[in-house]
Amino acid sequence: MASLAQQFAGLICPPLSSSRLTERAATFSKPKRAANSVVTAKAVAISNVQTQERHKLKELFEEAYERCRTAPLEGVSFTLEDFHAALDTYDFNSEIGTRVKGTVFMTDNNGAFVDITAKSSAYLPVQEASIHKIKRVEEAGIVPGMREEFVIIGENEADDSLILSLRSIQYELAWERCRQLQAEDAIVKGKVVGGNRGGVVAVVEGLQGFVPFSQISSKSSAEELLDKELPLKFVDVDEEQSRLVLSNRKAMADSQAQLGIGSVVTGAVQSLKPYGAFIDIGGINGLLHVSQISHDRVSDISTVLQPGDTLKVMVLSHDRERGRVSLSTKKLEPTPGDMIRNPKLVFEKAEEMARTFRQRIAQAEAMARADMLRFQPESGLTLSSGGILGPNISDLPAEGLDLSDVPPADESDGHGTPEEESD
Repeated sequence: MASLAQQFAGLICPPLSSSRLTERAATFSKPKRAANSVVTAKAVAISNVQTQERHKLKELFEEAYERCRTAPLEGVSFTLEDFHAALDTYDFNSEIGTRVKGTVFMTDNNGAFVDITAKSSAYLPVQEASIHKIKRVEEAGIVPGMREEFVIIGENEADDSLILSLRSIQYELAWERCRQLQAEDAIVKGKVVGGNRGGVVAVVEGLQGFVPFSQISSKSSAEELLDKELPLKFVDVDEEQSRLVLSNRKAMADSQAQLGIGSVVTGAVQSLKPYGAFIDIGGINGLLHVSQISHDRVSDISTVLQPGDTLKVMVLSHDRERGRVSLSTKKLEPTPGDMIRNPKLVFEKAEEMARTFRQRIAQAEAMARADMLRFQPESGLTLSSGGILGPNISDLPAEGLDLSDVPPADESDGHGTPEEESD
């Protein structure tokens, strides 16, 4: 222990001087001061940049404010007039009766939804989608994407949506069309959909018109005419009174006037009978007898014609009092049997063959009249040697002949005058 104490006692540490402490302290304090100075310099630089940016923004705002105050539309391509025009474009008039353009974007069982650029969509009910009765709007060709003009007829208070109609527009166009057809004195087809004691109701151009029994050519009842199509003419077209009066009798009279003997008309086969086929030619039923179908014998009409077939026929006779029309395709055959073998050729050559037939008839009638006039000189007509029928003109001069210069008839044998013979 003593030796250990002596060893520690022999270790003498020199005293620390104040100068050395000061140097160490200085040595440790120098890096901290340098770091602080760098941080301070960076902060000052950032502050200066931010200040400059704020100054620039302030200047921009002040410049913009001054420009807006003094010249608000300078450099703007969208002018004030353009703005008002845009307002007019999107200014929507929702009054009832207004016509608007719209695009169908969805359909359902009851109608169609239409975009008319209003604050809310519009709806087209199925009953307003067509002038005809339909069950779904698709039957009237109304599908998503279709763009059309509609008319506003009401408003749904539940959701402020507008109710549209196409039927109202079509209704106006139908009346206009009927007025035009009346002015043209045209014949139209109308389907009978109902009737009463006074007449029948027929649909023409989508409108229901009344046909009095006094204006129907046949004696059929309303029940017999139901679902049939009649040729009709307009008698009264009054949109304000919703009155449309039609006549079948006037239409039939005009149709019958065109049924001249030898004329070619187009008809449709209505029914087949063992003795022939009944053909509808403009509302008039004509008979195409089995013997007038072809020059070749037709044993079974159904092998040549079927109900619904469309064909050309020639009028052979027309009894207006009895309402009977006799027809023929036999007279239209270019060669015998063509109606059986090639009916298409018969219909293509129909007018040409009918023209030839009429010429033969005209020549035959002229010859028949000429033969009658041969025995009727008092008629003043005669047939020349060239076969031309004309006035009976004598070959004598108009003032007649001087009979004093004509020698007397020679009744002798020709050897001399009677006086010479007597001598």
